[in-house]
Amino acid sequence: MTSMQRGIAIAFAALLSAAPSFGQAGGSAVPFLLISPDARASAMGDIGTALADNVYAVHWNPAGLGFQEGRQVALSFSKWLPQFNADLFYSYGTFGQYVEDLDGFVAANIIYMNLGEFMRTSEDGNALGKFRSNEFTLGVSYGTMISDDVAAGVQIKYIQSNLAPAGIGQAGAGVGVSGAFDLGFLYAPRKLDLFGLDLGRSLRLGVNLQNVGPKMTYLNESDPLPTTLRTGIAFKLVEDEFNDLTVSADFSKLLVKRDSLGSDPIPLSFVTAWGRGGIESGFGLEYIYEQIVALRGGYFTEPMVAGNREYFTLGAGVTYDLFQIDFSYILTVEENHPLANTLRFSMLVNWDRQQ
Repeated sequence: MTSMQRGIAIAFAALLSAAPSFGQAGGSAVPFLLISPDARASAMGDIGTALADNVYAVHWNPAGLGFQEGRQVALSFSKWLPQFNADLFYSYGTFGQYVEDLDGFVAANIIYMNLGEFMRTSEDGNALGKFRSNEFTLGVSYGTMISDDVAAGVQIKYIQSNLAPAGIGQAGAGVGVSGAFDLGFLYAPRKLDLFGLDLGRSLRLGVNLQNVGPKMTYLNESDPLPTTLRTGIAFKLVEDEFNDLTVSADFSKLLVKRDSLGSDPIPLSFVTAWGRGGIESGFGLEYIYEQIVALRGGYFTEPMVAGNREYFTLGAGVTYDLFQIDFSYILTVEENHPLANTLRFSMLVNWDRQQ
């Protein structure tokens, strides 16, 4: 195996270990696209498809942008695999604004995943210098209301994976480029009477089809993108002058089917993927006092065939004026889990709060 191939293998293995969905993403490329960008959703068991109530909806469900107004900026950062002292980190940024002429909310975002530094060597073991591996994506999103209670949203993104620099071995062999889109819908009724209960402004239902696009190619191998179908439900149990209590759940399925013969193409994999893998689930709770202090908790699980991950999540947040600061912490059930003790921090600046 050449140094380039070793570097690619190491970097890709590191990222698979880092991604929240590394169990299911094992058959796909660029699993960093599945990492939860905001600490709020991370603290609630990695959920957000139905909540999607700020600009972080770009990741969870772009339809949530249709309910937004004003201008927002979101930033997040997380050092990955801290217990291994690995040179891995994840950073995320989004800017969004309501555009009256488009009758919707438009956002642009960037995700950057640093995979660390590697030593390049020749076949006989001589050092030839170091190189860094990384992956990133650039996206543009749009969300709008299509009825009084339903919004739709779409995201288009450019994806680049730089596992090894061009010129090592075969030119460009460690670099992959692709594109993808997300399509989501969100139902948040203003008035809804169900079995004598007024559920208006309390219930939210969401669905999002993520990362639909052509395969990523490295060397002579092509790997599918982590195309995922997410569904979610959120319900506000309490809402009064001082207290807000919300429960939410997400269910997601990786729509990738891969075996020794290769992987099924889109859209065939939308059907064949249901026969393997499994469905991962996240459940979360958020309590907010006086719209200032938030406490959160959650639980994430998936079947053994999909990776058998299981962990609890905790977090908190503070809102002051137009700023919201959040953090989350992963509490793993099993020992020596690669995500154990992972802290995530995120910030949201929402100018709409001043109105």
